Amino acid sequence: MKKLAIAFAGVTLLIIGAAGLMTAQDVAKSGEKKKKDRASPHEEKSWSFGTKKITINYGRPYKKGRVIFGGLEPWGKVWRTGADEATTFTTDADLMVGPMHVVAGTYGLFTIPNEKEWTLILNKVAKQWGAFKYDQAQDYGRTAMKVVKSPTTIEQHTIEIEKKSDSQGVLKIMWDDTIASVDIMVH
Repeated sequence: MKKLAIAFAGVTLLIIGAAGLMTAQDVAKSGEKKKKDRASPHEEKSWSFGTKKITINYGRPYKKGRVIFGGLEPWGKVWRTGADEATTFTTDADLMVGPMHVVAGTYGLFTIPNEKEWTLILNKVAKQWGAFKYDQAQDYGRTAMKVVKSPTTIEQHTIEIEKKSDSQGVLKIMWDDTIASVDIMVH
C-alpha cells in the first residue's frame, strides 16, 4: 500500500510539473504572438560615433491616409514618438542634444509636436507604455526641435541620425509631411 501511495504521489508530481511547463510555454508563446500581431512594426537602430554608440528603439506606425500631426497626434500634447511602448534613447557616452547636456544612460524619448517648433523630451523613466503615465516631474530635460515640411509624404514613422562627423550629427524624426530635427554632439 505504501509503495502504491508513493507511486501515485510521483505520478501526480510529474503531471503537475508537466502542466506548469506547458503553462509557462503557452505564456511565452502568447507574448511572442502579441508582439507579432502588432499593427506597427518595431525597430532598434544604432549609430556609432567613433567608439561611442546611440541606440533608439521605437514603434514605426504607418500613415495609412490619416492626418498625423494636428490629427492623430494633436498639437501641443506629449507624444510617445512612435507606437506601443514609449520610444527609448540609449547613449553610452555623454552628449549634447541641442543645448541640453545628456549623461550616458537610457531615457524615454517623447516629443510635443507643434506646427512651427517641436519639443524633444528625455524622460528618466525609459520603460513605459505610450505616454499614458508620462510624468513631467521625471523629465531629464527638454530642448527645441526645428520643423520643416517634407518635400514628399513619409508613409512610415522614421527616426534617423544623420552623421556629420565622428562626433556630430542631426537627430531627425520624420512622418507624414513633417521633419523635426535637433543637432547632437558626442563628447
